[in-house]
Parts: sequence; C-alpha cells; structure tokens
Amino acid sequence: MSELAKTKISILDLAPIRDDGGPQQALQNSLALAQHAERLGYERFWVAEHHNMDGIASSATAVLLGYLAAGTSTIRLGSGGVMLPNHAPLVIAEQFGTLATLYPGRIELGLGRAPGADQYTAHALRRERSGSADDFPADVEELQGYLGPRTRNQRVVAMPGADTNVPIWLLGSSLFSAQLAGMKGLPYAFASHFAPRMMHEAIRVYRNHFKPSATLDKPYVMLGVPLVAADTDEQADYLVTSVYQRILALIRGQSLVQRPPVDSMEGLWLPHERAAVGDFLGMAVVGGPEKVRARLDVLLEQTDADELIFTGDLYNFDDRLRSFEILAQLR
Repeated sequence: MSELAKTKISILDLAPIRDDGGPQQALQNSLALAQHAERLGYERFWVAEHHNMDGIASSATAVLLGYLAAGTSTIRLGSGGVMLPNHAPLVIAEQFGTLATLYPGRIELGLGRAPGADQYTAHALRRERSGSADDFPADVEELQGYLGPRTRNQRVVAMPGADTNVPIWLLGSSLFSAQLAGMKGLPYAFASHFAPRMMHEAIRVYRNHFKPSATLDKPYVMLGVPLVAADTDEQADYLVTSVYQRILALIRGQSLVQRPPVDSMEGLWLPHERAAVGDFLGMAVVGGPEKVRARLDVLLEQTDADELIFTGDLYNFDDRLRSFEILAQLR
C-alpha cells in the first residue's frame, strides 16, 4: 500500500474569481467543489480568509461556511483559516458556535496568526481595535474559553458558542504557531502550499513541543500542497500556467483574477520572477496520475504527515473537479 493510500486528504478553497466571471460564480463553484469532495470521500473542506483581493471571494469565511454546510451533509467544514488578529475572539466564537449548533460535528476552526492584509485593509477591518499578532496566544486562550464549558463566574458568554467545543487548529508558515500548537496539544496545519521553506523545521518544533491534551494524545500534522493533476503530464504542465500567472500577479501587486492557461510562460516573467514563483510553489505537485502519486509518496515518507490539504485553483472548473477526482482515485 502506498503512503498516499494511508493518508487523509482534504481541500483548501479560496473561491477563485476568473477574469471573465464574478464572485457569485466563484461561490457557487465553491459549493459544487465541496459537494464533489464529499462524494469522493475527502476528509474536510476548508475556506481561507482573504481581504482586499479581487480574485478571491472567501473573505466572509463564516458566512461562506454556512452556505457550504447547507449544501452538503457529511464532510467536515472549516476555516483555513480565520486570521485572528482581524477579529475579536468573542465574535469568532459566536459565529462558529452558531455554525456548530446548526451543523453539529461538522464545523472546525483553523486559526492564523498573521493579519493577512495590508495596513489600510487591517485598519478597515479593526477600526480602533488594536489587534496584533503578538496577542495571538492570549486570543486563542480566550476563544477556547468561549467555546468550552461555561464556568460559574463567567461574565461574558458566547451564545451560541459555549459548550460547542468547536475543534481548533493552529495554522502557520513559521515556527511560532508550531511551538504554540505543540504546547497546547492542538492539531497543526503548516502552510507549505505557499511558504514551504520552513516546513521540516516547523514539523520538528511542533512534535518536540507537543504535550498531550484533552484534544489530542499525540501530534497531528497537516500539510498544504498545491495540486495540478491531469490525465497526462503534458496537460498538467499546460494547466499549471494559470497558477503561475496568479502567483506572478501576487508578486507584482497586480489583479489576482484567474487567467487562462498559456502554451508557454516565456516572455510573461523575468528570470527572478520565475524563481520567486518557483519558491512560492516549491511544494506543488503537477502531473499525470503516476507522477502525482510518486511525488506525494516521497513527501509523506519525508514528513510522516497525518493529512494533506490541497489547493487547486485551475482556470476551468471542470479541470479543477478532474484534478481532485484523479487524486481521490490514487488512494
């Protein structure tokens, strides 16, 4: 049995907006992809909080999760993640407590430490609230208190929220959240889908600092992986050019709407930009079925990850569906 066959697989969706589409189609596609993932036996389907990005429609994460939950029945749904510095913990507890009350056993909460926005957007989100990444450990503790059992002298209660015990994950692209997740005995998801450089060290730090908790008795690691699976290696190499163009636009500070694939990226990027895109997508798995399986088996042998969560922002939605179908069939 291959390593992949023994490993849980999930999907992280950013509700991408095409250059010829809009947010309504993007959100409808997100639901269709979640339903597809449910049919194929994926473990969970997460959506990510991003703001002030014209190519991403998942900004109101909790609202989108409600839409997805109403249109699915069994797959676990969550945030990958909510950027906690942007929000008061009580508000997040009430939002996810409401979701967990409506859809018991299916909602989970992935938390990020970075604001994930420029200073103008951060100010627009917070106004006078002095949210900071430095507050993250205290904010996580406060949030856990709101979602856990109500105590006798508790003056602020999340309702809904109290006693829902929504599962909390910590997300990170550096070592800080890895250490915190280990010390708190929480599951840890590393953002290797866009920041792979510190992956191995973060996994080591998390496992070395892990302390058993009421949540987990041993470490649980999930890794982000960009996926472009197609019926042939050549087709995958063509489809991935849409992903290259999007990351290139991010690096340049340009519009992030999805662009169609091209026969060649030559002339579209400079050598240093090509290198930067390559670093960003260092964990990308691109190819036909056998190439994808071989690459993922090597990754799993090297990391002993418990779960992989895949991004796959292909231009044509049918290609996205097929990519995740190929992956599911490899297990």
